[in-house]
Amino acid sequence: MTHTTEVTGEVLYREGDGMPLPVPQGSVEVELTELDATLSWEEGPTRGAAAMPRSEFERFVDAGTIQPLPPHPGEGVHDSSIVR
Repeated sequence: MTHTTEVTGEVLYREGDGMPLPVPQGSVEVELTELDATLSWEEGPTRGAAAMPRSEFERFVDAGTIQPLPPHPGEGVHDSSIVR
């Protein structure tokens, strides 16, 4: 299920063994699986995506740098495991 979240602080991810890269602040769509979180966003004319272990995503939620947003009408109920 896809969730809408707000990135409000520093959220970093890695592409392979590369340097940590920032997820831009603002609205981000998150697709959760049992093990992973995939974040996607639009930044001007470009789109970006990042995958990270679910435990790392939940660490950002606990720290408050990723904040789950309430669902839009017709979007369904968010996964309660990320709404703290």
